[in-house]
Amino acid sequence: MISALFFDVFGTLVDWRSSVAREAKTLLAPLGHQLDGTAFADAWRAEYQPSMEEVRSGKRGYVRLDDLHRENLERILPRFGLDKLSAETREALNRIWHRLDAWRDVPAGMRRLYVKYRLAPVSNGNISIMVDLARHNGFFWDTVLGAEIARAYKPSPEAYLASARALDLEPSSCMMVAAHSSDLAAAAKCGLKTAHVARPGEHGPGTGETKPTVKVDFAASDMGELAGMMGT
Repeated sequence: MISALFFDVFGTLVDWRSSVAREAKTLLAPLGHQLDGTAFADAWRAEYQPSMEEVRSGKRGYVRLDDLHRENLERILPRFGLDKLSAETREALNRIWHRLDAWRDVPAGMRRLYVKYRLAPVSNGNISIMVDLARHNGFFWDTVLGAEIARAYKPSPEAYLASARALDLEPSSCMMVAAHSSDLAAAAKCGLKTAHVARPGEHGPGTGETKPTVKVDFAASDMGELAGMMGT
């Protein structure tokens, strides 16, 4: 019996690539910078996993994703000729991750799921990012779970297990929803049910997963189809 749905957020619920590209270009244009927004978004995101791996490996203690994003931003700015930006502008860039736009199917699909299930992000994003994304897009969360409460980044088991414990649920009563097979495989090893949602354009046209590469309990083309599969 599934009681709660846990959602990956970056890529599964929100289109981080288009949002970062657009917002960064808009922010920097008045300052005289002609930015290749897509290249900038890709470069910034490419630092995401390596920065978290330092935490996962124990090389450093837990650091919130907002802070890792800022460190990664500092790393890529010189590549785009932006190393002279003010601290205020750098912080404004970092806040882009708090207002990423949802994929078109997500808000309505989540409203349907909310009728029957408890919903929460189980994301590597920190709590303030998740709260702001919910308000920006009209997401229905019952609570915010994931890396910050677990002090561990996915796919570390504690990220999933601490989220289940927070709702007083067995892992088998929780289902991880993600567009990334690696996330779902890790959740399944912890005893969670799994659902894959296709996001074929996550990194640009034809770059994301159209179907899971691992065994899952549900595989849907979008959030609306998943809602139908889940009886809502």
